[in-house]
Amino acid sequence: MPTEIEELVEFLHSPQPMIRNIALQNLVGFSSGPQNTIFLQDNLRPIKDLQIIAMSKDPSIVKDALTILANMSEYIKIRKMLAENEMFVTYVVQSIVKPDEPNADLFCVLLANIAKDDAIAGIFKIKATQTSADLKSHMAIDQLVDCFVKGAEKKLNKKATFDYLAFVFADISRLNEGRKYFSTAQSYDDVVPLSKLLVFTEYDNDVRRAGVASTIKNTLFELSEHINLLDQESVNILPYLLLPLAGPEDLPEDELDELPEELQLLPPDKTREKDHEIICVHVESLVLLGATQYGRDFMRSTGVYPIVRELHLAVEDENVREICERFVQLIMADEPNRKSDEQRLQITEGEEEESAPLEVIL
Repeated sequence: MPTEIEELVEFLHSPQPMIRNIALQNLVGFSSGPQNTIFLQDNLRPIKDLQIIAMSKDPSIVKDALTILANMSEYIKIRKMLAENEMFVTYVVQSIVKPDEPNADLFCVLLANIAKDDAIAGIFKIKATQTSADLKSHMAIDQLVDCFVKGAEKKLNKKATFDYLAFVFADISRLNEGRKYFSTAQSYDDVVPLSKLLVFTEYDNDVRRAGVASTIKNTLFELSEHINLLDQESVNILPYLLLPLAGPEDLPEDELDELPEELQLLPPDKTREKDHEIICVHVESLVLLGATQYGRDFMRSTGVYPIVRELHLAVEDENVREICERFVQLIMADEPNRKSDEQRLQITEGEEEESAPLEVIL
């Protein structure tokens, strides 16, 4: 005999909107924790029903449906189902960029979870339904990036910060299509998308800093783009990797002079990144830059070593110290008999950054 809760789940399939809505309101609290298995019954029909409900017009109903879908996407098979539903992914993406969408941030959370499945590669083909002075591109992925950059702190949508798009970018940059996208200037504004994100490496928001750090690292697996990404007249990525790693230490003048200009006049109260995991990701990005001869030479000539040396001395964390030592061995070793760039990259294969599924806390 089905339990009362299982019967409620069946009502999500009711043709009567009022019955569906009452069932939804009573079920949303069961979407987190071990009891959420009630949504797995009947060959995932409740998930299919929730996708339809999430596309309705009542914001409160949509909010509940999105909450359940976001929490249920901890299951790989559900993420896959959602990611492979092109119509639904398109609806999610196009909803995020609507200037008056009240559930935009919840759509961002859901998209961040969906993006963990490789089928999310279809996002690069989604067209925008409308453009504006702030969102000029006709491609949805460009509008997502611009929403993230221009819409921070509710500057585009009074009910959304778009913070969790940082994790969307981190996950899609695991894919070849994503790395190409973030490292290539886009036709609508002739700007490399990654360059728009760099300012957030020192932003006062943990989600943005973590997601952007992972996006940078994943993009750096595209070795052919390192020269452009390091170019001070182009993306100029290096200062944005080093600034979070720099503290208040006084460096000798000769070492200070070698640093990028952005790091030469830091205030005496400069603080380094407080999250050790983010620090590790940034140093791993430096290691990736060291996968090419050009990258190693560039970092030697721009005083990267003293920053990492001081980081190693200041932070008492085993993982931070290990990756710092790995970088120092890379940058200080002799060049003869080195592995090729391709061999060196293979050492880091499989180390792309992927965020954990997000849960909506009720």
